[in-house]
Amino acid sequence: MVEIIKKYKIGVRRFGLINWVGAWTLYKKEVLRFLIVWIQTIFSPLVSSLLFLMVLSLAIGSDRGNVLGVPFITFLAPGLIAMQVIQQAFSHSSSTFMIGKIQGNIVDLLYAPLSATEVTISISLAAATRSFMIAIVSIITFYLIIDIQIKYFFLLFLFTFLTSFILGNIGIISGLWAEKFDHQATITNFVIVPLSFLSGTFYSIERLPDFLKKISELNPFFYMIDGFRFCFIGQSDGSIKTGIIYLLILSILSWLAAYILFKRGYKIKT
Repeated sequence: MVEIIKKYKIGVRRFGLINWVGAWTLYKKEVLRFLIVWIQTIFSPLVSSLLFLMVLSLAIGSDRGNVLGVPFITFLAPGLIAMQVIQQAFSHSSSTFMIGKIQGNIVDLLYAPLSATEVTISISLAAATRSFMIAIVSIITFYLIIDIQIKYFFLLFLFTFLTSFILGNIGIISGLWAEKFDHQATITNFVIVPLSFLSGTFYSIERLPDFLKKISELNPFFYMIDGFRFCFIGQSDGSIKTGIIYLLILSILSWLAAYILFKRGYKIKT
């Protein structure tokens, strides 16, 4: 009995600095969670982007002048893909916590031998994986129907990762705060969707009055979409360097906020 007590001490971590197996298992579980319903999580965002592309190109006209030196439909397509990357990354991580809280299995995360760092990063990376899959499928599909090509592969990877990682962290914060799906829908409908729509997805901010243009330049979603589009058309509304720095800082701050809230058990510990 004495040997057993000495060998198995409650609260003593035996995985080293990082529980790689546990973090990988949580990440894999989150990835499998959205792959099981791939029609809803992967195919549905693609259909939404195609519908936006078709309706706007028919209503406005795909040949109606140039935007940033390229045809309107070529300008529009990357913005639609980036918008889905934003919305789906947020949706994944926020739904993870909401479903866990409603079904009562959030305790599986709380009592697992995983630190707050491992939990938050694993879930955010799973959200980023979902966004990458949506982006890849969308780019391939759009390539078959319109004239788009990737000019900057590394920047495309960087902007996609930063965008999805930030929204994954924000989704964790939202999932911890929300007590029911109505609260989560409020964040989606009044924050995520409006900011993504008003960030240059469908237009160039050069057409806005100076006052609204300056407001748009404070919107982080603008740099996400503008940077993503730059990788395809080689032209941007804002500074790419400023956008990268802005998103890097925001990714760190958003993760810290998610980490602190989860570590304190915000609204998940009595």
